[in-house]
Amino acid sequence: MGKGGGCVPSKKRQPPAAAPSSSSAAAAVPREAPEEEMANVASPAAAAAGRKLRLYIVFYSMYGHVESLARRAAAGAGAVDGLEAVLRRVPETLPPEVLEKMQAPPKDPAVPVIASAAELQEADGVLFGFPTRYGAMAAQMKAFFDSTGSLWEAQKLAGKPAGFFVSTGTQGGGQETTAWTAITQLAHHGMLFVPIGYTFGSGMFNMDDIRGGSPYGAGVFAGDGSRQPSETELALAEHQGKYMASIVKKLAHHA
Repeated sequence: MGKGGGCVPSKKRQPPAAAPSSSSAAAAVPREAPEEEMANVASPAAAAAGRKLRLYIVFYSMYGHVESLARRAAAGAGAVDGLEAVLRRVPETLPPEVLEKMQAPPKDPAVPVIASAAELQEADGVLFGFPTRYGAMAAQMKAFFDSTGSLWEAQKLAGKPAGFFVSTGTQGGGQETTAWTAITQLAHHGMLFVPIGYTFGSGMFNMDDIRGGSPYGAGVFAGDGSRQPSETELALAEHQGKYMASIVKKLAHHA
């Protein structure tokens, strides 16, 4: 099972990495990414609504690895003019006594729990982040998707772009399968899956360091829980946030 901040108690826990400035992450991106071309596209849809476009970053994180990626993705998205990044947690399904036995740190109250699945209707695009459980999303995220039945029935999310970022315990623990097994959730809602492909440039081919992530989206290797995201993994998450924000703008511009 890929741990991804999962079921084995963490040996060394640290708080989620704070999102540093975009300049530090940009240095880790070897070349200019394609989204730069569309980052300054005007957004008639946002102007007509009198607000910025919103990219919701909805995640579940037990030990903080996914949360670290979520914060950097938000930093990347927030760097795109005319777009606002909104961080939300999905509800925890485990009781406090179980979390205590699993040595899970307390959640940061600065990131609110999403009020209900209906809140997704306010998003112009969504990035979902979660750890793996046997190559698929954690039960907490699945429970959240299971709560979207009324949205599915009315197809309220159809046409919204969405993507994934993940955390696994090992290199074979589900960096790709955790994302592609989640695509079924988007398909039933009629949402548009947006992978990052190889838009991270030569950073996707760097073999000098261990790096999570795949063409499906950013990722981190958590190991036994003591390994924290590397700067390259965080830079990839920031790139994904910026790339998704640019796609949201492009779709809004042509709406």
